[in-house]
Amino acid sequence: MHAVVVYESMYGNTHLIADAICAGLGAACEARVVPVAEASPALLADAGLVVVGGPTHVHGLSRASSRKAAVEAASKPVSPLKIEPHALDSGLREWFESLGKYPVKAAAFDTRMHAPAALTGRASKAIARELRAHGFDLVAQPESFLVTKQDKLEPYEASRAREWGAALAAAVAPRASAAT
Repeated sequence: MHAVVVYESMYGNTHLIADAICAGLGAACEARVVPVAEASPALLADAGLVVVGGPTHVHGLSRASSRKAAVEAASKPVSPLKIEPHALDSGLREWFESLGKYPVKAAAFDTRMHAPAALTGRASKAIARELRAHGFDLVAQPESFLVTKQDKLEPYEASRAREWGAALAAAVAPRASAAT
């Protein structure tokens, strides 16, 4: 089976989680990580599993205005933040607007501030809703991976993402039982 992890990332945390999920998937299948700007319809058509994730901005999916604000925040002289290469490209919201129907298994994730979801929101819920609307078959509940107020991944989130990737692979392509 071939899996694709599509991500949008501003400061690199979602990219790191996408890489970790891919590593978890890689134990059971061929997996590839792709920024949303490079996620073509042909790439999705060949996949047996599509995992999609992005950062939580203003309680949900990013918008052009929230991406611009993130870049401006990182541009301040005292900011330790580094912008990802595709940060100002179209995001997941625009990507979903361009998609057709895909009868492919899928899962959704996000990165968000470490606080109650009622306060931060969860982009993964909107991602899951969009995936279902485009014909994808969700194989897991949307998952959030947490970042600190200093915009760094919480400890163990990358390893938790690898484990989640492995669990997704097992759910989609369970290993054959050993013959007795």
